[in-house]
Amino acid sequence: MPERAGPSVYSIAAHRGFADALVAGLVPRYSEGELGLARLTLLLPSRRTVRTVTEAFVRLSGTGMLLPRMTVVGDLDLDETLGPLLDPLGAADIPPAADPMRRWLRLAHYLREVEGPGAGKGAALLRRAWEIGQTMDRLIAEGIAPIDLLSDRVIGIVGEMAGHWTDNTRTFLMVQQHWIAELAGRGEVDAPERRNRLFDHAALRWSENPPASPVVAAGVTGASPALARLLRVVSEMERGSVVLPDLDLSLADEVWNELGTAGKPLQHDDPPFARGDAVTHPQYHLKLLLNRMGISRAEVQPWHRSGLAAAPPERSRAISNLFLPPRASASWVSLPAEHRRLANVRLMESAHPGEEAQAIAVLIRQALETPERRVALMSPDRGLAARVVAHLKRWGIEADDTAGRPLPQTAAGRLMLLLAEVMSEQAAPVPLIALLVHPLAGGESRASWLENARKLDLALRGPRPGVGLSTLSDVAAKAHLGEWWVQVEAILAPVMNLGDAAPLEAQLGLLADAAEALCGETLWSGPDGRALSAFVEDLRAAAGAAGTMLDPRELHAVLRDAMDRVSVRPPWGGHPRVSIYGLLEARMSRADLVICGGLVEGVWPASPAQDSLLPPAVLRALGVPGADFRIGLAAHDLAAALGAPEVVLSWAQRDEGGPVIPSRFVLRVRAMLGDQLPRHLEKNAGIGAVRLARLIDDAAPLPPSPRPQPMPTAEQRLVDLSVTGLDRLRGDPYQFYASAILALRSIDALDAEPSAAWKGDVAHLIMQRWHEAGEPAGGLHAIAQEVLVEKNAHPLMRALWWPRLGAALKTFESMVLEAKALGRTVLSVEAKGDMLHRGVRIHGRADRLDRLADGGLAVVDYKTGQPPSGTRVQEGFALQLGLVGLIAEAGGFEGVHGAAEAFEYWSMAKAKAGDMGYMFEPVLEGKKKSGIPREDFLPETRRYLDDALDRWILGAEPFTARLNPELGSYADYDQLMRLDEWITSLGSSEAARTALDNEDRA
Repeated sequence: MPERAGPSVYSIAAHRGFADALVAGLVPRYSEGELGLARLTLLLPSRRTVRTVTEAFVRLSGTGMLLPRMTVVGDLDLDETLGPLLDPLGAADIPPAADPMRRWLRLAHYLREVEGPGAGKGAALLRRAWEIGQTMDRLIAEGIAPIDLLSDRVIGIVGEMAGHWTDNTRTFLMVQQHWIAELAGRGEVDAPERRNRLFDHAALRWSENPPASPVVAAGVTGASPALARLLRVVSEMERGSVVLPDLDLSLADEVWNELGTAGKPLQHDDPPFARGDAVTHPQYHLKLLLNRMGISRAEVQPWHRSGLAAAPPERSRAISNLFLPPRASASWVSLPAEHRRLANVRLMESAHPGEEAQAIAVLIRQALETPERRVALMSPDRGLAARVVAHLKRWGIEADDTAGRPLPQTAAGRLMLLLAEVMSEQAAPVPLIALLVHPLAGGESRASWLENARKLDLALRGPRPGVGLSTLSDVAAKAHLGEWWVQVEAILAPVMNLGDAAPLEAQLGLLADAAEALCGETLWSGPDGRALSAFVEDLRAAAGAAGTMLDPRELHAVLRDAMDRVSVRPPWGGHPRVSIYGLLEARMSRADLVICGGLVEGVWPASPAQDSLLPPAVLRALGVPGADFRIGLAAHDLAAALGAPEVVLSWAQRDEGGPVIPSRFVLRVRAMLGDQLPRHLEKNAGIGAVRLARLIDDAAPLPPSPRPQPMPTAEQRLVDLSVTGLDRLRGDPYQFYASAILALRSIDALDAEPSAAWKGDVAHLIMQRWHEAGEPAGGLHAIAQEVLVEKNAHPLMRALWWPRLGAALKTFESMVLEAKALGRTVLSVEAKGDMLHRGVRIHGRADRLDRLADGGLAVVDYKTGQPPSGTRVQEGFALQLGLVGLIAEAGGFEGVHGAAEAFEYWSMAKAKAGDMGYMFEPVLEGKKKSGIPREDFLPETRRYLDDALDRWILGAEPFTARLNPELGSYADYDQLMRLDEWITSLGSSEAARTALDNEDRA
């Protein structure tokens, strides 16, 4: 090749398709003889792009070829290291890199030393340490030495800032100095520093002794100064060149200048990055790279080839106009149509993310109908990508999300976090059951393990029984889970007794041992298991070296934060023509159809996050691009995607939280298209993906669900009737049918809030123990406290409920003692009784039965809330007191004889006078306007009982749902009766019936 006068730098336009165009140009240029390409060395930005370029060689080769040597420059955003070419054995004089996990933990140690107790502890402290490490890496990558932070200019800027910025900067500097001193003692450097030194080492070596074989740096857009120096050397080598992606060579000079200085200081005292720099422009980071390479845009040449999936050339001009900076974008009003034409670019707006994912899946399915057509989804929204993957399985399409999933979202990661949560919360029911029924738990005896775990689940329903494994052992024994629970307890016991602080290394070891005992070796076998294994071992080693101590209650939050930073990428093997990428993974990739999903503000582009440690003015003075710099990278990713032959830009009008704003990039497209916009909208483009997404699950309309009226057989109807069941039978026969005939029971949630029934049980138990203790004066409160402790009532619930409960119990105590002084005695408490009436067993429990001074019986029922009204009793929908009286009259309670004369509700609610606790009798006498006369109370109860038996238990009347809809009713069986599906039609029919009745009367 002839000698060159200057650097060799090329740009591949967006419409050409980078990887395919690169390969199309490399093959004829370097394939001298059979081994020509094999002598070529390609410097590529990441392992992902190595695969992309390899696929491009395969597509172009036809019969096969020897591939060039491809080495990775290493993407810091992907946490990738340099390839062996740039990190050779000959660089032994460069110190080794410090372990990033160990640094994270040591920074937390120094942060605690600097700030003392104010630094926080546990997860909060480690989050701050991670932020300090990220800021340090950012400064090192930009080539900023620690001494630069101590310059007079920086100190002066900090002194003018608000107090919190001053404090944060001081803390950062002190922690950094501690860490630098430790690095010096260990003979290590930070990983970005070693990376910079390796770049400089390679640049020096190649400039002094250029390699004989050609070297091409392709697709590298990182703009760190050290990398820019290396790329400059590569561009000046005799057989070297640099190929940049999507550098806009047609951009007018005045527009290029409007992007700003891009790290090129004008004077010695001026900041490298001025406030007016257009850092959000997609070309800005490329201008920054060229400036740091010392190369002008005029020296960059266009690449001479196109890829297999090239778009029309006018697409690049339209993309260039689309992203014009603010002043230059005023030219849109006068742009001719051909300069803003985005042929085969369509806009697709969906109602919500679920519909968007379904529509994208439809687009992919349609694209695969064309043989050899490749389709790619690009989106930074991992939730949207996961939904699309799930929807594609409808058609048997296995698509891999190459951006991967965070480790906590994988099966192995979830299990480890659940185990840490069980340890942190001392075996709370929710994480414990989630752990025991986890898909990996149980190992080879999965079936029996799951059966026992479900039995424990049922036993733990309701309020939490207690803290720790000892309480759970009692629950397991009552559920007959002894042998199985012994096995579980042996696994969990080592991680449950670590005290207030323990070495993090030891905690991780115990956690890993418990996880393996719970799941067997299958825990570590899959890609997620291998990633988890590597993560645990790295963190254990770092924690041991750093000497980190941690409260076990904080371990779950610490692991969650650390594991969120680990991505588990799937192995190869998905559909060969479907790719799903994150923005980093999509760089240099190309397909015939590219779908850009999740184009809303805050997602694409992501909201810029300001550095919480160093003020923006300090970063500008040091030459560090601002937080908006990543918006420009996101814009460049979209510009590259727009170069595909066919593009769909997709967004939803709302997310799970509410309405959202379309991406600024979408708004730019709509504004630039102007009068061309209607033909680009998806609904007018002929594909109708959104419409199909709405129709795909739209079933044929069904007739309204009828009101349930089950008709069991005579044998099925003949069931026992409880004293509370009669009220349910008369009020809502369907609920009685579901509970008494079908024997269905509602199940409380795990770790549930104390329900009214639970509070009632506690109140009953308190009164029962007080009566059994001989009703000592002043002893009721002490017994109440004992019961609340025994029932493990939550401290907050006790604090909120106790004032009301204590006041009501005080009232009850005085009422009982006063009645006792007048000759009333307690015959029985919490007594069970029954009687046979017309062949049906009537049974129930009496809260209390008293002997009155005149010899009659008093039936007492405790209520934690308001008792039933006299009207409800009178209408026959609250007959519990009367039924207990009938059972007592029939001698159904042991040791109790006689006729009931008093029917009393003792309520813990507030009385009209304002005191807590009162007695109410639903008896019609005196000034009362509702209730049943005392002498008629039992006969009326018997009449209502006979009526219910005649109609339902011994009769043939259907058990109609919500027979009396105006009554307040339990909602346990509303879903079973499909209430929402027929209650509206019931209301309209009832109204029509009422109107007809009124006409008849008229």
